[in-house]
Amino acid sequence: MSDSRGGFFRRLFGRRRDEAEKTAPERQEAPETFETQETAPPAEEPVADIAAAEETGPSKVPEPPVLSETPEEETPEKEEAPVASATEPEEDSGGGGWLARLRKGLSKSSSVLGGGITGIFSKRKLDADTLQDLEDILIQADLGVDMAERVIERIRKGRYEKGIGPDEVKAILAEEVTKVLESVEKPFDIPEGTRPFVVLVVGVNGSGKTTTIGKLAAIARREGRSVMLVAGDTFRAAAVEQLGVWAERAGARFMSRDTGADPAALAFDALKTAQEEGIDIVFMDTAGRLQNRKELMEELAKIVRVMKKVIPDAPHATLLVLDATTGQNAMNQVEVFRDVAGVTGLVMTKLDGTARGGILVAIAERYGIPVHAIGVGEKIDDLQPFDARAFARAIAEVEENA
Repeated sequence: MSDSRGGFFRRLFGRRRDEAEKTAPERQEAPETFETQETAPPAEEPVADIAAAEETGPSKVPEPPVLSETPEEETPEKEEAPVASATEPEEDSGGGGWLARLRKGLSKSSSVLGGGITGIFSKRKLDADTLQDLEDILIQADLGVDMAERVIERIRKGRYEKGIGPDEVKAILAEEVTKVLESVEKPFDIPEGTRPFVVLVVGVNGSGKTTTIGKLAAIARREGRSVMLVAGDTFRAAAVEQLGVWAERAGARFMSRDTGADPAALAFDALKTAQEEGIDIVFMDTAGRLQNRKELMEELAKIVRVMKKVIPDAPHATLLVLDATTGQNAMNQVEVFRDVAGVTGLVMTKLDGTARGGILVAIAERYGIPVHAIGVGEKIDDLQPFDARAFARAIAEVEENA
């Protein structure tokens, strides 16, 4: 894995710890919860049915919507302190390093692919039926039709008159997947002089938004940056409480409002406060929303517009957190959230709980949106910068020394 000894946050955000310490303001010793005023953002032109909410501050939504049938994000275990337990990512030594955890996390996906490939090419000749069966396996693994066709074409053009073994097929697959993913393997760079750097985090319920924010905040604080977490999921008290737990452990600032309050007004006040306090990074959580709920997507667009009233180029980054277990539905999520919120990067979670990790390949090929990080577990070091080659070889069951 490239640059793995440099540390996750250093590679992800593009600044070294010593540089951060030279430019960072005085750090707070303990997190603080701000009691915000109901300050309404300036009036704005009407947009659909939410124009009144934008001019008055508090949301007019009558009751919390039911957003998804997927499980809600789990509150971190009380006894696990992510900041204290976080360590620099390890090189893979055949034991508990990051590559070993990645392979373990992708084992469900790789076992489906690898087992299917082995089953086909261990006992049969290379003919049209064999290639058709291989194409079916690749598509069923959510790698996408284009990827499946390219792999088949490479095998067909190889003129393997005497047949081809499963290891050779896996190597070809790993090479083709790497080609696609390398184009989206990009660090999450924070330019110098941008303070606060505003990160809007979006996605459907259960995708892991709040947990991802908490992990990133813990890593940022460990690197010496001041951080503010904003509980924009004002519809769910549990989500606010969960983010507050992460903020407390990370030593980050925390802003929230009562259940049902207008998240756009909260965003307005949070950015104003972050400017006044000299905060380095602001992570804004948002309510989980299904991409086919028009009124909820309009509310998300409103948050973006209100942010720009305070900081014209905010949000500086919009991260879409995707749950790998959703498979093909993730494709539609990328398209809709990209159009509404201007998604700049992806974080894929729960790769350890699915046999559908190949969907990341299909997403990368269709949309070309940068992939910043992937998660293969609940611990803080299970969220790592995306490494295209390591991912491709893990999902194809190709050994690193092969």
